Amino acid sequence: MKAGIMGEILQMAFDSLKSHKLRSFLTMLGIVIGVMTVIGMVSIIQGLNRSFLKELESVGSDIIIVSKFEPGIQIGRPSEEIRMRKDLTLDDALAVEQESPYVRAVAVDLIVNYFDTIPVKYENIKSDDSLILGMNEKFPRVLSVYLPQKGRFLSESDVRHSSKVCVLGSELAQILFGGINPLGKEIRIGPEQFQVVGVLQKRGSMFGQSRDNLVGIPITTLMKYFPYNLENLELIVTPKKHEYLPETIEDITNILRKRRKVGFGKPNDFAVFTQDTMVGLYNQITGAAYLVMIAISSIGLLVGGIGVMNIMLVSVKERTQEIGIRKALGARSSDILKQFLMEALFLTGSGGILGIIIGFSIAFLVKAASGLPASVTAWSVILGFIVSVSVGLFFGIFPARKAARVDPVISLRYE
Repeated sequence: MKAGIMGEILQMAFDSLKSHKLRSFLTMLGIVIGVMTVIGMVSIIQGLNRSFLKELESVGSDIIIVSKFEPGIQIGRPSEEIRMRKDLTLDDALAVEQESPYVRAVAVDLIVNYFDTIPVKYENIKSDDSLILGMNEKFPRVLSVYLPQKGRFLSESDVRHSSKVCVLGSELAQILFGGINPLGKEIRIGPEQFQVVGVLQKRGSMFGQSRDNLVGIPITTLMKYFPYNLENLELIVTPKKHEYLPETIEDITNILRKRRKVGFGKPNDFAVFTQDTMVGLYNQITGAAYLVMIAISSIGLLVGGIGVMNIMLVSVKERTQEIGIRKALGARSSDILKQFLMEALFLTGSGGILGIIIGFSIAFLVKAASGLPASVTAWSVILGFIVSVSVGLFFGIFPARKAARVDPVISLRYE
């Protein structure tokens, strides 16, 4: 009996909203925008999270990075201490590797200045947006993702003699050579001619940016022929054993403090950090994105909720006589309350479902257009629907209670 009454109430709620299609759609628009924002941003952020963690797993969990500055976004003018820091050098990398008993290998990298566009060219084919990276020979030992797929990697002799040889990322090799074997071929990087000695394994993209559109050359060669800034030089260190990670960090810090003549009690004038630091920084950025998402979606849901309350109050006013007739025929106040509350829940629930569909569509459109990853998660769907229904419940209670309290005698005379 109760199931039959509830089914009748649901049908009446649906019919009432169906008879005012445009008004119902405009009412739930705020709910749609709020839920759409949550679903779209959560899908993109979750996709980025998976991509980021996958990248960290691929390079290993025991990587130590040494750079001139701490990682993060600098806000405002840097302090005097930061501005006066000395650059790291290749000799620093050599000292760390030779003097620390915990260090297995030290890779060093340096990029060409950000604002200098240097084309990479083979015959009449060129790439203007390839990353030109100066590297030493230790990269494959430190980061296995830089193992060559074809040919060889840069050698110690290449670095020592500033040789004009290079290794290509898989994407750049495809751009320049297509199906031709690039090994032994000559390419031009800017005005300089280089011989291709290897092609690196495919790494894919991260945050929508390809990691395979690069050309690696000996770091000494980069310093000799191309514009660079030593501020961008970094050391990537791997310990002999993962258990030695804390001791390795302490040893690296002591060696560099001694070399850079940092006084006792003074802070380091360089940064030593691990993958955990990068994860923490990344979580801060995504946490800020979540806060923005919550703020934007809250505004949409609040506007949608107020709209639902407003339209339900109007509906109560318009249907006063209907309420009186139903009560006169035996409907209880609880039945009237359930009907109007069900209308509010049906309205916001429909808006939530529509917002979920649009949110996922936007996320995958962004993925298709920009290459940013998107990931559908069950909890975000459930959360979006629960939030939308909760808004209907919260903002629908007052109009529903008002409808339930209508006096049937007065309402029958209402016109």
